[in-house]
Order: sequence, then structure tokens, then C-alpha cells
Amino acid sequence: MKRAEQIEIIYDENHWRLLKQLRLKTLKIMKTLDNCNLRCIVHGSIARGDVLETSDIDLFLPDPPSSFIIETILERSGFQTYQRTIIQATPLYALKAYIELNHQSSLSFPLVKSRQIEKDFYKFGGEAFLSTIKENRRVLGVNKRLMLIEPTTEGHVETAIFGREKETANQLGISVNAVLDRVRALLRRDKVGRTGVFIKRELAPNETFEQAMKKLADQNPAVRRRIKFYQK
Repeated sequence: MKRAEQIEIIYDENHWRLLKQLRLKTLKIMKTLDNCNLRCIVHGSIARGDVLETSDIDLFLPDPPSSFIIETILERSGFQTYQRTIIQATPLYALKAYIELNHQSSLSFPLVKSRQIEKDFYKFGGEAFLSTIKENRRVLGVNKRLMLIEPTTEGHVETAIFGREKETANQLGISVNAVLDRVRALLRRDKVGRTGVFIKRELAPNETFEQAMKKLADQNPAVRRRIKFYQK
């Protein structure tokens, strides 16, 4: 679908109210993790500010300890886990753990070492730290329509990134390859609809993420290669 080159969006009172509500929920989880020395980010529309009623709270731990520690902290802090899943987008991507805290909030973290291009994914979509949310700041990021969202005092300006991949990469502080990778993925989803993933495995109630990953590696040579190659 052809996008406008650039448009300005002015937020109304309902939009600001919704953003505040979502960020208060986000703060509760981020503070809980931060109090236990777990640094996390929130990425996507919550970080950028261009939220919708359907916006999810997507949290990510870049440098996690064991999954047992994370789950213990969440449980002791009163957060209920609804579903735990391992997802690997493609054979080259890191396996990630996803913990759904409710229908709207999820926490994810890598189970193996991530490549830089994968780390840049979060900056591409917009990532915010605890301090950013506390200070009520919004950040640059690209939405799923491949529009760069630049916050303003009254809302945001969104600009199509087609033909501006290098400039967009510079603005976001990531590699051009990371931008091109995300553009290809999102354009493919535009063309064929929601795309599948290489691996998606839900964990049993008493199974740890590490145990589930070992089973996947034992069964799948591609998973073994991904773990061994990037753990060197």
C-alpha cells in the first residue's frame, strides 16, 4: 500500500489519556524488574507514543540471567504467568523466551547470544528505558506501516522510509542492513499476510526454558547449529 511521504498527527485528549494509562502499567513491571537489577526496555508504540486501544506492552530483557531467576522474581512480585513460549523467527535468529503476563503484556529475552542486527530490531521500532518512561519522554521509531515516528509536543510527524533507508538508519543509530532487513520482513507481511515463524513451542507447566531449548536442539540440527555458532 502506498504511504504518504509525510504527515503530522495531532493527539487528542483520549490519545494522551490512553498513553498515560499504558505507560503506568508498563512502569509497574519495569520497576519490579529494575528493583531486582534486571534492566529491561519497552519497545514499539509504548516507546514511540503512537498508541492504539489494541497496543500491547512489549518488554525485553537484553542481558537476562537464568529464566528461573526471572520467573521467580515475577512470581514473588505477584505477576501471574499465562503462557510461556520459545520462538525462533528464522534459523539464523536467536531463540527467545516469551512470557505472557496477561492479554496485553509480555516479557521476552534471548536464550542464546543475539547478533547485532537482531539487537538493532528494538531500536528500529523504538526502545525506551525505565528512565525514559519516568521522564515521560517518547522516542524515534518505525511502525509496522514503515513510517518513521518523530514525537512532537502535540503528537508526532510520520515519514515514509522508502528511499530513505540510510537516513533512517543514521537517525535511529543502527546499521543500514538492519533497516533493510526489517523493511523486507514487513513488506513480505504486507504482501502475503501474517508470516509464520521457524519455531514456536509452548512450554509445559513444570518445564524450564533451558530444558525446552535443549530438547529442541536434540531434535533439530538447525537449532543446534544456531546455538553453537553464535556461542563461540
